[in-house]
Parts: sequence; structure tokens; C-alpha cells
Amino acid sequence: MPVWDDLVGQERIQAQLAAAARDADAQVTAATAGTAPPAASKMTHAWLFTGPPGSGRTTAARAFAAALQCTSPDRALGGEPGCGFCDGCHTTMVGTHADVSTVVAVGSQILVADMRDTVRKSYTSPATGRWQIILVEDAERLNEKSANAVLKAVEEPAPRTVWLLCSPSVEDVLPTIRSRCRLLSLGTPSVAAVADLLVRRDGVEPTAALAAARVTQGHVDRARRLATDEGARERRATVLKLPLRVDDIGACLKAAQELVDAAAEDAKQVADEVDTKETEELRVALGAGAGAGSRMPRGTAGVMKELEDRQKRRRTRTQRDTLEVALTDLTGFYRDVLALQLGSSVAIANEEIRHDLDRIARASGPERTLRRIEAIIACRDSLDRNVAPLLAVEAMTMALRAG
Repeated sequence: MPVWDDLVGQERIQAQLAAAARDADAQVTAATAGTAPPAASKMTHAWLFTGPPGSGRTTAARAFAAALQCTSPDRALGGEPGCGFCDGCHTTMVGTHADVSTVVAVGSQILVADMRDTVRKSYTSPATGRWQIILVEDAERLNEKSANAVLKAVEEPAPRTVWLLCSPSVEDVLPTIRSRCRLLSLGTPSVAAVADLLVRRDGVEPTAALAAARVTQGHVDRARRLATDEGARERRATVLKLPLRVDDIGACLKAAQELVDAAAEDAKQVADEVDTKETEELRVALGAGAGAGSRMPRGTAGVMKELEDRQKRRRTRTQRDTLEVALTDLTGFYRDVLALQLGSSVAIANEEIRHDLDRIARASGPERTLRRIEAIIACRDSLDRNVAPLLAVEAMTMALRAG
């Protein structure tokens, strides 16, 4: 199936990217044949994909990268780039293509050290593919030094290099970078579109798919996780009980501790799955041999320390990403409460806990609900400023109690 199939509810963006991929294909074909490239082209060397969480900005960028690397013989017969079946499409979509480099924030920021090799690679010609593609999934996390490194590469790109930057909004990216990119703004897909994807691609039962799409308000990845992971549903149900548990100070502190502990456990599970394998692979690559007790060669301590630091940053980010999901669920809870208090015609996302929503709505007014939403936003801002998670969440639960 074409690489665009996972791009939900973004028909306009898909059409733009497909047209650019066709022109890019024509450019490469002309260069290979030694003929003049097309006079007008919708292709450019740098793209900025923006959109709210769940809109599919990274999905769109990766699908575009696959279309650029497409090697299907059908292209010569008028077929569209991005068949989804050829080696170029397949390896790009699964993340193993030699000429597609993906940059993801390991911690709260993308450091210049994380970008150094990638920027250097952007100046090289493709090894096996048609383009050298750099996909930065978290462009908003570039710090000043790493952003300046990207800026230099985007200002003077190699002829066959394409930068694909993803960010929640234009304002999150350095002005000098975004001015050199073609902007694509994605919107939140409809609940119906997300539910349809879950049914078609993941085999989710239609009722469960619709429920997951509704409670996540069109966030594709979170809807898929809720629809297919019982543990995710249980964690969400626990989070949505928090507004009912903040009757006194002790309960507030206990709820905060449990929320942070659950996030830390998630981070530990990710570490257990990834860190051990990653460390062992590096030890073998450095010549230590298999097994934790094998002796490390001299001069390799710095490399191992660098890996440990990166793994620590990843655990911290995983914990905060888990807390971010919980805060999003809480915001949705109080958004539903506010809708009930104001008599809004907006559909209730958390219909399965309508009785809890009614209880909170009757016990307070819209002003208190807005202050509670502001407390959740303040907690999120504190986490972004690297405040200790427990302190930030405790402050939030106390504010939820006070209203």
C-alpha cells in the first residue's frame, strides 16, 4: 500500500508532498541522464512540518522521505513515487535506510553533540538512495548551539540533501531556520478518520476504535496505544481518578507520588528493554567480548560514559513524556467538566466516566475549573524547565484541591 496510508485526514498536505516527490523524481532522473532538470519544481531542500500532537507531522515527514527514496519500476511507467513495497520505501518506513538519518531528542534537548555527525553526513552524496535525507523529529528541542549547526547546513545544503524538520508550531523553531524552509501545517484529524485507521490498519473492533479516537481527541498514536494496550487503558483510568482523590493534603501528596512513581516505572521498563542490549552491543563493538564480566579495552571508558549519560537522559525524557500524557488526560477531564458547567454542545470526550464528570461539575463552578486547567498547564511548564517531577506534580495536585 502507498506510504501515505498512515497520514490521516491530511489530504491537502498529501497532495503537496506527492507533487513535490514527483518533481524530485524528475530532477534525479534528469541528473542521471545528463539532461536539463524541469524548469519549475515544487521540490525544495528544506521542509518544516508543524501541527499539534497527534496530527501526524512525523508520519507525514517519513512518508515523504520514503516517496523521495522510492525505487519502484512503476515510476518509469507513470506510477506515483511512494509505492510502499520497494526497498527504498520499506527501509525508509522502518528506519533502516542508509541515506535517511533520523534525529530524536534523547533528553529534554537536542545537543550539538547529537547533531555533529548528522550535519557532517548532510554534506555527503547519497550512498545507495536517491537523496540524502535528514529527518529531525523534535526540532523544537534544538538548543542554541545545535540549532545554529542546523542553520548552517540548511543555508548551504548539498545538491542532493533534503532536511525535514518537525515541530508543534512555527514559533518553536529558530526564525532563521524556518525562513529557509517550506512550511506545511497539519491539523488534528477527525475522530472518525482516526477510528477508521485503527479498524483498517490495526484490526481494532469498530466500537473500541471509536472510543479510543474520541477520548484522545484525534491523536493517532495515543488512540492506537489505548485501543491495543490494556496496560495503557488501566494507567489512563487511574489518572482520571485523580480529581476525585484530592480532598485533603495527604491525599494530594499521595496521588502525586503515585503518578510520578508510575511514570518512573514506565521509564524503567523502557530502560530495561533498550539499555542492556545497547550497552552489550557497544562493549562488543569496542572489543570487550560478550558478557558483563568481560574486561574493557583501555581508552574506552569515555565512550561508555557517554552512552550512560545518553541513557540517563533518555530515561528522564521517557518519565516526563509519560507525565505529559497523564497531564493531557487530566486536561481533557476538566475540559469535559467545563463543557458540562457551561452547557456547551461540544461532545464529551470521556463519556464512559460521565458520572464522575457530573459530580465534579456540580461541586464547583467554571472559574474553579479554569484555575485547575491553569494548574495543569503550570505543571507542564515546570517540567519543561526541569523542575523535579515530584515537586511539580505535588504543586499541581494541591492547586487542583484548592481550585
